[in-house]
Amino acid sequence: MLLTVWIVVPVLALLVLGVLGYGLFGAAGRLDGELRALERDVRPVLAEVQAAAEKAAAQRADRSETDD
Repeated sequence: MLLTVWIVVPVLALLVLGVLGYGLFGAAGRLDGELRALERDVRPVLAEVQAAAEKAAAQRADRSETDD
């Protein structure tokens, strides 16, 4: 009887660890996909914001040159 317990407990522990690992790796893969999609969606907005910031900086520089 005791031998059966010594065999069943490690097998169940490995099974539980396997299920947890499979779930964690699956979640990590889904998170990676979501982050890639978010980056792909945000990239055009980031480009527009950078262009607007450069335009504002150029206008500020022109304005400071004319004020001097």
